[in-house]
Amino acid sequence: MRTEIDGLRALIRHHERKYYIENHPEISDTEFDVLMKRLEALEAASGAPIPPDSPTQRVGGGAVLGTRIPHRNPMLSLNNSYDAQELREFGERVQRLLEDVPAEYATELKIDGLGVSLIYEDGVFVRGLTRGDGEYGEDITDNLRTIRSVPLRLLETETRVPAVLEVRGEVFIPKDRLNAINEARETAGEPLFANPRNAAAGSLRLQDASITASRPLDIFVYNLNYVEGFEFETHTESLEQMKRWGLKCNPHTACHKSIEEVQHYYEQWVKKRHDLPYETDGIVVKVDRFSYQHELGATSKYPRWAIAYKFNAQRATTTIEKIEIQVGRTGVLTPVAILKPVVLAGATITHATLHNEQEIQAKDVRVGDRIVLERAGDVIPKIVEVLTADRTGDEVAFVFPDRCPICDMPVKRTEGEVAVRCVDVGCVAQLKRRIAHYASRNALQIEGLGPATIDQLVDNDMVGDVADLYALEVKPLSKLERMGVPSAGNLVHQIEQSKTAPVEKVLFGLGIFHVGETVAELLIERFLSLDALSEATVEEIQSVDGIGPQIAESVVNFFSQSQSLLEKLRQAGLYCFTIAAASTRSEASDGADSFFSGKTFVVTGSLEGMTRTEASKEIKARGGRVTSSVTSKTDYLIAGEGAGSKYAKAVELDIPILTETDFFQKLEQRDAE
Repeated sequence: MRTEIDGLRALIRHHERKYYIENHPEISDTEFDVLMKRLEALEAASGAPIPPDSPTQRVGGGAVLGTRIPHRNPMLSLNNSYDAQELREFGERVQRLLEDVPAEYATELKIDGLGVSLIYEDGVFVRGLTRGDGEYGEDITDNLRTIRSVPLRLLETETRVPAVLEVRGEVFIPKDRLNAINEARETAGEPLFANPRNAAAGSLRLQDASITASRPLDIFVYNLNYVEGFEFETHTESLEQMKRWGLKCNPHTACHKSIEEVQHYYEQWVKKRHDLPYETDGIVVKVDRFSYQHELGATSKYPRWAIAYKFNAQRATTTIEKIEIQVGRTGVLTPVAILKPVVLAGATITHATLHNEQEIQAKDVRVGDRIVLERAGDVIPKIVEVLTADRTGDEVAFVFPDRCPICDMPVKRTEGEVAVRCVDVGCVAQLKRRIAHYASRNALQIEGLGPATIDQLVDNDMVGDVADLYALEVKPLSKLERMGVPSAGNLVHQIEQSKTAPVEKVLFGLGIFHVGETVAELLIERFLSLDALSEATVEEIQSVDGIGPQIAESVVNFFSQSQSLLEKLRQAGLYCFTIAAASTRSEASDGADSFFSGKTFVVTGSLEGMTRTEASKEIKARGGRVTSSVTSKTDYLIAGEGAGSKYAKAVELDIPILTETDFFQKLEQRDAE
C-alpha cells in the first residue's frame, strides 16, 4: 500500500504541475479526480499520518508565480460528484447537519475557465487575484483591467456602492473565439491551447497586459466573498444585487426546494450545454441561505454547503490507423495519431496528438489499437485509454525516429527535456512553419499566405527563407494551383504592405527560439533596432528586466547564424531597417534632454486623458522606458484612478509618484520646447 500511495502522490504532483503551472494538462479532469479519490481512500485506509505535502492536503490546488497576496477568505475548491447518487448523498449530509431544517439550493453553470477574485474599494476596482494556492493569490490586476466585462467602477443606482466589496468570478474565452485563436497558433507553428481554461490561464498570466487585452476574455461573477455595509440572507439575493452594481453574472441560475429539482436542472443542461457560446463542465450546487452556509462550515479543502456536479465526459471509440511525425517551426518532432474518423461532441475527429515520445511509451500506444477518445469541453481531443483487451496481435509498436522524417538529418535528445528536435535549420518542414509564423496575425500579418500556398512556394523552390517572399512576382505566383492573377496580385500587395511592420513585430516574426511577443517588445525597448540587438552580447541582453540567460543565448546564437538573412531583409526594403528604426532612434535622441530620457516608468490605474498604452508610447517617444512591475529600479510611478498594489509597492520603496495631472504637465513641458 505504501508503494502505491507514494506513486500516486508523485503522479498527482506531476499532473498538478502540467495543469496549473504549465497550462498543458495530459489527462482529463475526470481522470485526475479518480486519481485523487484513490489516494484519499488509500491514505484513510492506511491509518498513517498524512504528510503536509501530500496532494490531498492542498487547499486550493494551484501555484503562485507572481506577487503573493493573501485572500481575505480562502478560495476553497469544490468537492466533485459525477452521478445522482453522490448528489443525493450531498443533500442527505446537508439535511443531517442542519438537523432536518429544510434547505433550498441555488444552482448555476460551472464555467470552464480560471477562478479569480475581484476587489472594489468605494466602488472602484483596485485589485484582482488568481486562486493561487487557496490561501494566497497571484496579483493579476493589470491583466484583469483589460477585460471589458470587468467594470472598473461599480454602478450606483438605487443603492450606494459598498466601501469594500470582494467577489469571486470565472474568466473564460468563448468557444468560437478560442477556435480562431488556435487556428492562428497552428498556422504560426505554436502549441494549441488544449481547452478554454488553458487559454484563459495563459492569457491572464502574461507579463504584458497589452497582449492580454488582445485576447477575447470574458467573466462571470459567481460569489459574494466579502462586503461592508450590506447584509444578504441568500446567495440568490446577493447575485441580484451584484448584477445591479454592474457585475456580470451568468443568466442561467436557479433556486430549488429539493435535491430532486436540482437533478432535473442538471438533466436539462446535459442536453442544452452544447448550445451555449462557452464551455461548461457541470453545475455548481450551493445551499442558498448564508446562515445555513455558516452553520455547515467547511473542511480544510471544501465547503460543506456546496458541490460541483460534473457532466460526464463525452467519449468515443475508434482505431489508430497510423502514427505520423510532424516537425514544428523550432524543429520539435510531435507524434500525431491518424484515426479512423469518428463523430465526437458534434465534430468529426480524424487525428489526435500524442504529445511526445514519453507519452507513447507511457500509454503503450500502438498502430492498430482500439482507443477511447475524450473531448469534454476540450478543443483538442485526447486519447484517454488504450483498449489493450481488444488487441489481436496485429498491432504494431511505434518506434520514434532517430532521424527527421522530412530532411533525414539526425534528431537531438537533450537531457532534461522531453522534446526531440531536428537540428537542421534547412529542414523543409521547419522552413514552412517559419514562413507561416512570419506571416501570422501577431507577426507581419500577411493575409492570403496560408499553409497550402506556403507548401507550393517551398516545394517549387520559390522561397528558401522569409526574405524571399519579397522577391515574389504576380506572374509566377498566378501559375500556382488555385491562385490566379487576382489572388496573386493581392498576395504580392499584402507582402509589400508587411514591409511597414514595427520592428518588434519583425523580431517576433523571425521565430527565434524562446522569443515571444512580450520578449520581442522588451528587447526592442532596450536596443531599439535589429542591428543593435544583433550586435549585443549575452550579458547585455540578459541585463534587460525579464530576460534570462536561456533567452539571451538563444538570441545571440540566432543572430550569429542569420546575418545573411538580415541583409536580405534590409535589401528587400523593410522599414524597420530604415525609416522605422531611424525614427525610433531619432525620438529617443530628441528626448535626450527631456524629463523622461533614461528613466524607467510604470503606469497604473485608469487615465482619463489617454489609455495606458498611449501613455507608454508618449514616454518611449521621449526617451523613457516603461515596465510592467514596480521594482527598486523604477524611477517614477504614474498613478491614475484606481491604482492599487503597484501604488502601495511604490510607497513602500519610496518611489516618486506622478498623478495624471503631473504626467500631462511633464508632457507639455517637453512639447513646448
